[in-house]
Amino acid sequence: MKLQELIAKRAKVWEAAKAFVESHQKENGTLSAEDTAAYEKMEEEITDLTAAIDRERRAQEREAELNKPVNTPLTVKPYKADEGGEKTGRASDEYRKGMLQALRSNFRQISNVLQEGVDSDGGYLVPEEYDRRLIDVLDEENIMRSLGTKITTSGEHKINIAATKPAASWIEEGGQLTFGDATFDQIIMDAYKLHVAIKVTEELLYDNAFGLENYIITQFGKAIANAEEDAFLNGDGKGKPTGLFHATKGGILANTIEKIASDDLISLVYALKRPYRKRASFILNDKTLSSIRTLKDNNGAYIWQPSYQAGEPDRLLGYTMHTSAYAPTDAISFGDYSYYNIGDRGTRSFAELKELFAGNGMIGFVAKERVDGKLVLQEAVQILKLKEKTQAAKA
Repeated sequence: MKLQELIAKRAKVWEAAKAFVESHQKENGTLSAEDTAAYEKMEEEITDLTAAIDRERRAQEREAELNKPVNTPLTVKPYKADEGGEKTGRASDEYRKGMLQALRSNFRQISNVLQEGVDSDGGYLVPEEYDRRLIDVLDEENIMRSLGTKITTSGEHKINIAATKPAASWIEEGGQLTFGDATFDQIIMDAYKLHVAIKVTEELLYDNAFGLENYIITQFGKAIANAEEDAFLNGDGKGKPTGLFHATKGGILANTIEKIASDDLISLVYALKRPYRKRASFILNDKTLSSIRTLKDNNGAYIWQPSYQAGEPDRLLGYTMHTSAYAPTDAISFGDYSYYNIGDRGTRSFAELKELFAGNGMIGFVAKERVDGKLVLQEAVQILKLKEKTQAAKA
């Protein structure tokens, strides 16, 4: 089923579910056991359709990327590029071809050009074209890479944060000036190593019909993106980035509640200072979303607004909503995530796992990167903490 058809079907089921509740609820706002079971079945279908929509959207984006032509048709008169426009180093066609030849030959055929890209750990740096495409996969799979601020660091990166700000005060004519102390905190972006390793059979490796390049980029990209997203949300800062939901270094705890009610979510929105609300959005787990889908505001309108068009995100209280399988089920985040900084140290590299699987006809490859992530301004993100067992409640 196509994306727009899935969206239309979900919208139809959602409207039916709302109408069912309105027509079957009792005077006190509750449903009978039989009606509750019927509604939960509708809600389960909405959840399944939402997952299918996300999956189809990702598939379409990935297919569009893979279907881009390798050679762009000529639309203007060809000309001879000057020497300044020639690609060199890891950006050159020779380097890209050399890397693919090395992968195909199990690194038995090493072109001299690859020696330009040997990293300190003995692997070969990814060609720039691969690196951009790998980053594209990371951006697509990892919501924090699309929301946060990405910086490239060559060493330990220091970020200065104003801890106290000067305040203005009124004085009498000729009165004494008062001075306040401006103090600054410093956040250091480090570089933690993340790697992913895969095995492929020798038959696939030597088969030119097998899309080795796209397979490795996609599989490595997905694995790294999943590990990154988990760390960017939940990391403890020990050997990995510090997560957005970290108890002391993540967003500010706005409130802790027993049951999810629409008033609590409205309070969460307004707990965030007005300047940050301009670019704010929600991050929550799919399981948490299912428990707030039926909540209404004080005007009787549902606070969850499903997307009715392809390319448009679902919304909560009018704000964009992002779901992640790695977001905790006992917390909801609302804030401006551009203040979460992601520091990439240098580039990614490939290396061969020599002789590790030689006995069973498999070839191993490993990709490595060094990255860190921190929320540099805690007040830009507010966290609503939920008790372990939360249930939806009418506002």
